[in-house]
Amino acid sequence: MASDRFDLRDQVAVVTGAARGLGAAYVQALLDQGAHVVAVDINPIDTAQWNVAGGDVAAVAMAADVADPRSVDEMVSSTLRKFARLDILVNNASIAADLKRQSLLVMESAEWDRVMSVNARGSFLCLQAAARVMVKQGRGKIINVASGTFMSGEPRMLHYVASKGAVIGMTRVAARELGEHGITVNCLAPGLTMTDTLKQSAMFSGQAYETRVRRRAIAREAVPEDLCGAMLFLASPASDFITGQTIVVDGGGAML
Repeated sequence: MASDRFDLRDQVAVVTGAARGLGAAYVQALLDQGAHVVAVDINPIDTAQWNVAGGDVAAVAMAADVADPRSVDEMVSSTLRKFARLDILVNNASIAADLKRQSLLVMESAEWDRVMSVNARGSFLCLQAAARVMVKQGRGKIINVASGTFMSGEPRMLHYVASKGAVIGMTRVAARELGEHGITVNCLAPGLTMTDTLKQSAMFSGQAYETRVRRRAIAREAVPEDLCGAMLFLASPASDFITGQTIVVDGGGAML
């Protein structure tokens, strides 16, 4: 039985970047609390990875390119055709694991634009499209996903860190604009979290990764499930008087 304060039964959530990693974990956590979930990704999605108990909840896979306004509009329209409402957006899609570390002195503008088109523009487009629906409903929960790297300034990742700073900035402005409509807008900022994609990425580099883990107050490896409690809190009635905030979930690596 879902806790009353975290009870999301009959709620409809959209999770972008849901095919794997943190996004896939967010989908399962929302399903566990009784929400219907539209799992969105530009890559193929295997819905068999999620445990859907009974017939009371649904996990629906949907292809979309968050950097394309028409694709985002269709994502929202399809969600409304299926469920007739949109209560929660977990704005998670981003380019991260396949990025190459490089000095700002040699970083090409095309690579900067590629990262910004998904991480900043894509987050904006999904935020905007969901907000338009939620304003009509008179309520909603928007959870933008940034990164703890914005707090620490990750060397040789200027494009990524800047894009996540943009997400925090748009969270604060959107919270100001949408509060009168019963919509909360908050930001979840994960620290470096161990996923299958991270193991193959430039962010996972042996000694540097181990040093980062040792800096944490809770000096252990982070796993996707560590993020789910904060995400559910921001998606649930328990956080109805919280908006414009950034919650860093990194085991105490950054203390603001």
